[in-house]
Amino acid sequence: MAQHYKTIGLIGKPNHQGASTTILALHQYLAQNNYQILIESSVASSVTIENSTVCSLTDIGEQADLAIVIGGDGYMLGAARVLACYDIGVIGVNRGNLGFLTDLSPDEIIEPLSKILAGESRSEQRFIIEAEVYRHGKLKSANGAVNEAVLHAGKVASMIEFEVYIDGSFMFSQRSDGLIISTPTGSTAYSMSAGGPILTPNLNALSLVPMFPHTLTSRPIVVDGNSEIKLKLANENQESLQVSCDGHVILAVMPGDEVIIKKSEYTIRLVHPLDHDYFNVLRSKLSWGNKLF
Repeated sequence: MAQHYKTIGLIGKPNHQGASTTILALHQYLAQNNYQILIESSVASSVTIENSTVCSLTDIGEQADLAIVIGGDGYMLGAARVLACYDIGVIGVNRGNLGFLTDLSPDEIIEPLSKILAGESRSEQRFIIEAEVYRHGKLKSANGAVNEAVLHAGKVASMIEFEVYIDGSFMFSQRSDGLIISTPTGSTAYSMSAGGPILTPNLNALSLVPMFPHTLTSRPIVVDGNSEIKLKLANENQESLQVSCDGHVILAVMPGDEVIIKKSEYTIRLVHPLDHDYFNVLRSKLSWGNKLF
């Protein structure tokens, strides 16, 4: 079999029986076909593989040609935020629930994976966003997000007040529970649950989705993906405010702070089987109707 990849990184959800089983099966298959295999350290502790090469997630980004992530979309997001800094393809094996980002089924993995490793695949670049918190003009914290950055209060059902600017132009002020700024990748996640639009992955766009706004005229809006979105927090807000990146990383925000959200310089290269069809994924995951004729 022709090898289009030489070094494969295996990343999986630690202490998850299904993920461990898949890691063992993949390691056996890859070893039999003479691939160099790197196992991410957090999952390596929950599987027993003799003479395995254990390394960090950043080491996999630096050394591997392809990373296989075993888990749900949440675990895929965590790995993707780190791997976006490196020129590495990423493919997911679904051990979660919906699995919008994880193409391969753990029950039928070897055949499609063998085709991908032989070069029978397609890839796409997904952009990510950066959220930055400024206080008195100085950068206090920052992090990346694959799906979305969410401004919200630190406690449930607590209203906050803020202004929104697009490329320096004032757009609106709002009193609401918060605001979701979503990438096309994240449009089928938290944003969709809040009534936001589904954006196809090839769009260079961002959606802004209000969370329980205190005016009925507040509606989701889609802006150019290259826009710089600035949120100015009113001084009258409570002190426990946050920006959540993909629901994993929390940035603390104070009244009067400014939050800048914009496209990152990094992208994620997702690798898919040749028969991957985005609309088929939507139909399957969202239980849409099939063709009538």
